[in-house]
Amino acid sequence: MSRRTTAIAAALSMLALGSPLMTGCVNPLATNFYNSGVEKYEKGDYQGAIADYDKAIEINPQYADAYNNRGSAKDELRDYQGAIADYTKAIEINPQHAVAYDNRCYTRNSLGDHKGAISDCNKAIVIYPQYAGAYANHGVAKHGLGDQQGACADYKKAVSLGDQGTTQWLNSENGAWCRNMR
Repeated sequence: MSRRTTAIAAALSMLALGSPLMTGCVNPLATNFYNSGVEKYEKGDYQGAIADYDKAIEINPQYADAYNNRGSAKDELRDYQGAIADYTKAIEINPQHAVAYDNRCYTRNSLGDHKGAISDCNKAIVIYPQYAGAYANHGVAKHGLGDQQGACADYKKAVSLGDQGTTQWLNSENGAWCRNMR
């Protein structure tokens, strides 16, 4: 499961917890385009996903999840500035959108903006303290700033919350430095 698929799964799991991620989306046609975008994204058709999210947003300009997921597709295509703009719009619509903060953190890490990434992950964690992926990305940002101790603590927290990718990394040769840190 890719990191972005994990983010989509995290968003769906938070819906089950009652988080208001689907702000303002009552139009079934917008929902159909959104769902089609998710399917295309999961198949690796990022351009097709973007086109569907565009249509969902055209129908419902307040569809925070469509902006968030369009940002994820743009990130996959390395349109990092476009991704950040979409995550920012999702957050403007729904300031409690933990996944959008985490995704923006991830993209900022990709651009080397580790301080901005930390700020976004901090917000995601405040909104949803059990969000394993936000801790993993927070660790990446801390590592990028040279804070190995803090990074390791975040990686271990992500593992304790069930992040499979971080668990695999921590158990690998690359993760030995952290695994052995006290």
